[in-house]
Amino acid sequence: MKKLSIFAVAFAAFAFMACNGNKSANTPEQTDSVKSFEQEQVEAKIKVELDSLAAEVGKMKKVPFLQKDEKGIQLSEQEKQVKPDYLLNPSVADNAITLAQKYRVLSALSVDKAIAALYDMPVDEYDKAISKLAADVDDPSFKDIEDMSSIYETGEKLYNDMNANGRINQFWQLVAGALVEQFYVMSQNTDKFLTAFDDESASNVTYRIVLLSDAVQRLAGYDSEFEPVAKALEALKPLNAINVEQLKTQLAEAKENIIAARNEFIK
Repeated sequence: MKKLSIFAVAFAAFAFMACNGNKSANTPEQTDSVKSFEQEQVEAKIKVELDSLAAEVGKMKKVPFLQKDEKGIQLSEQEKQVKPDYLLNPSVADNAITLAQKYRVLSALSVDKAIAALYDMPVDEYDKAISKLAADVDDPSFKDIEDMSSIYETGEKLYNDMNANGRINQFWQLVAGALVEQFYVMSQNTDKFLTAFDDESASNVTYRIVLLSDAVQRLAGYDSEFEPVAKALEALKPLNAINVEQLKTQLAEAKENIIAARNEFIK
């Protein structure tokens, strides 16, 4: 029995050495094939996770102060006289160089156009800037969007279209551009913009940060264009309100960081 055991151990050692020898004899092509397969598996897993996150984003209602019906913000004629001075100048479209920047600025400008319209401000320049950026990115996923100034309403259909057209990463750039700008706008006039919120919608809007953070975390290792997104989200992460009062307090506390993040974000 003892001899048999020794023989078994010796045979196992020989087999192990043989396997190692075979591994070391793998060609670069075989090694690359293994790496490629492993990479495909990782990317497939990330894709499933992103699909799930996008589905959650698609289920969410529009941020309350951007709703155009009676559920949104109602401004008096007197309030409309005090025009907001914190909106992006449409000319920022000219400064967007990379594809990721163009997508982010596109959705940020669509948010600001909605606010400008709320105050009865001229929106022609916003329309021109949005049309320019849409033409620059030349995304076939936009063909079914009747009004490009509503691009901030990112939903599951748009995600599916952008995925089909090889623009899946840019979908999250759109979401990020809209989200950062929405929180920036809210932080500038919480007394007014939060009047459209109830506790459920306050919790809902901060949950968007969680979803976007998850998506960015999965993408950042593969796409350096998400570095500004990750940096901007750091300013938003303290926002985890479960009611309107908490949201108001947290926006006030994070205001300066949100401003800095937004300025960096749209460069």
